[in-house]
Amino acid sequence: MTNETAARSLVFDWEQTRHTVAEDVQGIVIGTFVAALGLYLLKSAGAVTGGTAGLALLLDQATELPFWLIFALVNLPFAILALWKKGLRFTILTCICIAGVAGLTVVNAALLPVTGLDPIYSVFAGNLLAGVGLLILFRHGASVGGVNIVALLLQEKTGFRAGWTQMTLDVLVVLSSLFVLPWPTVILSALGAVVMSVVLAMNHREGRYIGR
Repeated sequence: MTNETAARSLVFDWEQTRHTVAEDVQGIVIGTFVAALGLYLLKSAGAVTGGTAGLALLLDQATELPFWLIFALVNLPFAILALWKKGLRFTILTCICIAGVAGLTVVNAALLPVTGLDPIYSVFAGNLLAGVGLLILFRHGASVGGVNIVALLLQEKTGFRAGWTQMTLDVLVVLSSLFVLPWPTVILSALGAVVMSVVLAMNHREGRYIGR
């Protein structure tokens, strides 16, 4: 047997690759923090992105309601879907992450005031951070709700990558922002949403990451 054949025939003991409680806790804390920071940059730039995060950012622009409340309310129906399809553990972790992102938007606004940020930098940095944050959460059995849950369910059932599902739904959300935002901001937001979706599509594949 060649080394290449041996490498391809390795059988992993899933118990040995399972995340410990400490690993899950740090992953969820870091993922939530990074995703929240990304959304904060997008909010500061007056831009949107895809999914329910983008919808929350759009409603934040169109209404007087605080972003943290909008974000929580928009994601509530998807938490119910998660309980139905993904189980109690995933739902609890997702609710914790949703609450964490909502709370961190308030913390970030108080402790990290930003003015005069370049909008192009803010949009692309925000989407990259949000994408990396979601990727970390996915790998620890959680999400921040919304279409992320739908994307994960489709990937598990059909093998269609979560990132591509996310990108398709993102387009619909960003296009709807044409009714609220100026078209240059919409175009920039659309490009940024593609960046986040590509991060997920190219780095989150079923079976590639063996940690659980």
